[in-house]
Amino acid sequence: MPDSRPQPPPRPPSSPGPVPVDPAPLLLCGARLTDGRTVDVRLGGGRIEAVGTAGSLAADGTRACGTQVDLTGYLLLPAPAEPHAHADTALSADDGPVSYDPRDVQRRATEAALLQLGHGATALRAHVRVGDVAGLGALTAVLRAERSLRGLAELTTVAVPRLLTGVAGAEGLAVLRDAVKMGASVVGGCPDLDPDPTGYVEAVLEVASEHGCPVDLHTDAADPARLARFAAMAGGLRPGVALGPCGGLARLPAESAARTADRLAAAGVTVVCLPQGGCGTVDRRGTAPVRLLRSAGVRVAAGSGALRDVSNPVGRGDPLEAAYLLASRHGLSAEDAYAAVSASARAALGLPEVRVEAGFPAELLAVRGDGLSGALSLGYSRVVVHGGRVVARTSAVREYRGSAALSAEVEPGLPRQGRGSA
Repeated sequence: MPDSRPQPPPRPPSSPGPVPVDPAPLLLCGARLTDGRTVDVRLGGGRIEAVGTAGSLAADGTRACGTQVDLTGYLLLPAPAEPHAHADTALSADDGPVSYDPRDVQRRATEAALLQLGHGATALRAHVRVGDVAGLGALTAVLRAERSLRGLAELTTVAVPRLLTGVAGAEGLAVLRDAVKMGASVVGGCPDLDPDPTGYVEAVLEVASEHGCPVDLHTDAADPARLARFAAMAGGLRPGVALGPCGGLARLPAESAARTADRLAAAGVTVVCLPQGGCGTVDRRGTAPVRLLRSAGVRVAAGSGALRDVSNPVGRGDPLEAAYLLASRHGLSAEDAYAAVSASARAALGLPEVRVEAGFPAELLAVRGDGLSGALSLGYSRVVVHGGRVVARTSAVREYRGSAALSAEVEPGLPRQGRGSA
């Protein structure tokens, strides 16, 4: 019998529009590293070509340096990544009912990605509803935003159906398969909302296995037996499984939570927590017990979740704020907190590791400050590098006026975000 379901739009060409050219050489001058060194960093071909003592690379006549950016007073870090955004509903808190008109979704998704890029996230994973009222229109819009952002940020999409089991879920399963054919690169969803959570996960894993896609599921993780089943089913799946935000783990008795963490570690599952607030797909809020999970050997990444939608009307989408909250509220060191939004987040997205060393991808964030703790506390001024190019800058200036105490002799010693030449 012919298939009467509406067919998805054809998958777009893999490289529409102009193809980005290799960026010109770029020299980052006078940046401070977390080990205290002050260095020059030369970028070329989208990678870090060389790291040398301050002034050494600018004087090197063997290689054209191209454009120079003065990062005196800045801390240079591997760029963070955003492992859990909601592009289809972002920036909709003040608009009443969320519009899923593709033009509205594309505008909001593009603006949200640029906002998060300005914070430093050069790679983002966006969860997008498919089926129900959104149909495939929201996904189509976010895929268009993805293409328009090429060269600025790397945006990937997760298809999130509501129901996948029983008679009601048959349509959702068909739409999910269509979404992957259209270009969704990750299979997702929320098993907690399905009458048969285990069957839901089975369906997601089946589709992911068919297409070789990663899996990224929403769950509160309040039911340890259910979560253990999820982990057992997902164990060993390549290219990987992520669960989040898992705030319910923090509400379990300590012994039960510890056993569950051990099972997640054994299965190789990544937990993506949301320290800045929840998201609409999971009703309960709260942050997963990051120290417990890390001690069990679970990879823990941190995402933003809702960005100014009804789930969190003041969500900032700032990875440095997520790291700040992990350090200030959950007891992680500044280094471990930043790793949750950078190295661990990139690994959760299947991206290569970044270090400020020769040979690594030129995905970098420069934050004004002397050290990592200060950057997480007051890092307003930022320079973002993606693919070896400066793609975003934010400059903040704090000035104090109207007091005799702020004389010319005293004012230079005050803490401030300065006007650097970057």
